[in-house]
Order: sequence, then C-alpha cells, then structure tokens
Amino acid sequence: MIDLISKIDDAVKKIRSYTTDNFEIGIILGTGLGGLVKDIEIKHEINYDELPHFPLSTVESHKGKLILGQLGGKNVVAMQGRFHFYEGYSMQQITFPVRVMKYLGVKTLLVSNACGGMNPQFGRGDIMIMQDHINLLGDNPLIGKNYDELGPRFPDMSEPYSNELIKLAEKVAIENKVKVQKGVYVAVPGPNLETRAEYRFLRAIGADVVGMSTVPENIVANHMGMKVLGFSIVTDECFPDALKPVNVEEIIQTAMETEPKMTLIMREVVKQLP
Repeated sequence: MIDLISKIDDAVKKIRSYTTDNFEIGIILGTGLGGLVKDIEIKHEINYDELPHFPLSTVESHKGKLILGQLGGKNVVAMQGRFHFYEGYSMQQITFPVRVMKYLGVKTLLVSNACGGMNPQFGRGDIMIMQDHINLLGDNPLIGKNYDELGPRFPDMSEPYSNELIKLAEKVAIENKVKVQKGVYVAVPGPNLETRAEYRFLRAIGADVVGMSTVPENIVANHMGMKVLGFSIVTDECFPDALKPVNVEEIIQTAMETEPKMTLIMREVVKQLP
C-alpha cells in the first residue's frame, strides 16, 4: 500500500505540472454552491479523474473539478464539488484534497455547505456562519497512523472555526447589508434526511443546523494548522412539529437562489484577508 505522504506527493506533482504558483487560500464549494467559480480568474481547471488518488464526485450538482486561479487579487485553489461519507468513501479519501491543498501552500480554508435548519429563528435561504460543530458521522479522518509531519496526534479543537475570520465575515456581511446567522453545525452520515425524533434529538444536543459534510475537512484542516471559515445555507426548515417532505431538487434550488449572497461574502473576505 502507498502511504499517505506518497499519495499527497503524487497529487501535488501532477498539479505542479500545471503551475508552480503558491496558493494561500483553499475553497470547498458544497451542494448547489459551485457558482463562486465564475468570480475566479481561472488559470487552470483539472478534473478530479486526472489527479492521482482523488476520489470522484458522484453527487448531483457537484462538478468534480479543481480550479486554480485568482480571486480578489489572491491565488486560490477551489474544489468545485466535494466528497461525502455516504458515497462510500473513507474519511481519509474525503479529506485527501485538504491535505494536498496544504502542500500547495494553503493556510486559510473556506468551506460551504447546504444544510437543514433546526433553530426556529433560522429560515429557509438564511446564511449561517459556522461557529462550532458536532461530529455524529461515526468516524474520524485522524483514526489510524498519525504522520507527525502533517500534524499532532491529538490536535486541539477549541477553535475549529477561526474567531478572527468569523469577525471578518460578519463585518463584510454588515458592509454589504447581507443578513447572517451564527451557530452550530452537526454532521450526520446520511444520505436519508432525518426523522422528527432525530431532529428533536439534534436540536436538544445544541445543533442549529444539520448536514452531511464539512466536519471531516475541518478536522484535517485543523490537524494541519489551517484557519477555517465555514458557511451553511439553510435549504429547508426542519421543525419536527411542522415537518414537510422535501426533495433534492428543492434543496439545490434554494442553495442556488441564496448562493450569490454567500458568494459575495466569500469573495470580499478573500479580498480583505491580509
């Protein structure tokens, strides 16, 4: 078996055949949220199937491309489409691109996702800045051998989402008159949506929204010393006593309708990063 460091080197070598640029900012775009790519001055576009050891996106609305270019005057590497536990990938496969980003120079990671809102003060189409998370995926990408050159065996998670970046995002939102919420994201395996009883449970343990991604990438980013800023778009309201059936098409539609506001915030945050 090829060890993790060798796999990272293989992928980085392939990317370096396209460019020798250093990329300080990484971006992961979630369900229905690939539109930020339109704002990137693209220099190179690489399909995941061209990159050694990269999984392939199997989910509708996830294009499966690594975008290298400039946004807000800064070099960025963006994933247009991410991977999920429910697709059958291991936690190590899901987070492999984050490892590669670090080796390309990334110090700040911006992540986005679509989620279900459980906080009664949140409405469909709201943007939530992630303050914290709860991992109920039943697995962790750091289980197994630890490579000390990647990060410590027991990484601290007292600030999984950078307070400095959260303040910057709030400032940008106020400047651009975009309403934002703040809260806690809980990650579950999926792919089914939750039952009424599960929504009650998740709300009771302190979660504001629920989704099926982001947490593994955040853990690995923290393991490697990156600062993380996360955004969730509330695509459906998950109130147990007024629960209505939803479908994926509606979720994607809501994400796409709200996306321009989130894209605006992400673009301005990147621009204002030192």
